[in-house]
Amino acid sequence: MAHSLETLPPLDTLRAFEAAARAGSFSAAASTLNLTHGAISRRIARLEGWLGLRVFERQARGIALTPEGQRLFQRTQEAFALIADTSDRWSEPRGPAVVRVNSMPSVSSLWLMPRVARFEAGDPPLRVILLIDQRTVDLADMGVDLAIRCGRGGLPGRISVKLFEEWCFPIAAPDLARRIGTGDPERLLAAPLIHDSDASGWRTWFAAHGLDYRPRPQDRRFEDYNLVLDAAACGLGIALARPPLAHGPMETGRLVQVDPRTVLNPVAYWLDRPNGAIRGAAATLAKRIAEEAEMGPDVLAGFLKADRK
Repeated sequence: MAHSLETLPPLDTLRAFEAAARAGSFSAAASTLNLTHGAISRRIARLEGWLGLRVFERQARGIALTPEGQRLFQRTQEAFALIADTSDRWSEPRGPAVVRVNSMPSVSSLWLMPRVARFEAGDPPLRVILLIDQRTVDLADMGVDLAIRCGRGGLPGRISVKLFEEWCFPIAAPDLARRIGTGDPERLLAAPLIHDSDASGWRTWFAAHGLDYRPRPQDRRFEDYNLVLDAAACGLGIALARPPLAHGPMETGRLVQVDPRTVLNPVAYWLDRPNGAIRGAAATLAKRIAEEAEMGPDVLAGFLKADRK
């Protein structure tokens, strides 16, 4: 096995290794870390791939540390003990009512965060843990119960249901909007256009009105939609409103509608979960999220009952 060029092994693999070595079992480690047996096995395989050696011998009745694994176990315990001794250590809450939700920064701050308190309240009460990540992660491997993402369809290894779509329209700071005025869609090209990771929204909006748009040097791109809205509010150009993410700055007047014409965004928002049966607390949160998104009960029922392997 080839040794990785990374300076440190992935920390999630060390945590899985330490738990498995201490318990003497992948299954026990999975129970301790609230993960699946397969997730523990994959993390150990990643660690062994990084090290270029075996840390466990797989035996008929469980696992045993190799000599190299024994040395790594001792060093890992020392390192974890040092971390645990820090006075400001933060421990993530766990329990049957805790639901781990993965989402990208823009969706988390603009849609999820204003609703978390309401999602947590009720009978039974829940504790929502937000895991913010721009990447597409392996939900089962990360111990994630639910995910909300923006995309074009289902992803392998997940059960997905569409939450809502976006009917987009141009928005800008009030001063810029007054200068742009009303008229044909082509007038918007006189100002810089702002978009996020790709310009598909703007291409779709202009195409719906007979215009071919391609990003220009004066246009601005930001990877996160929060920054798109901030840039537009600062007068740097025109952005596309993506309801309901743009609701906040429009409600406060930082941004106003520039053109009344709307177009359906080619991407939508999806509620995802790992394959297999869904935990009770995660199902409760999924119902509350679905109600907020006005999802039909039959659609939600199919999402909760699905159990693909």
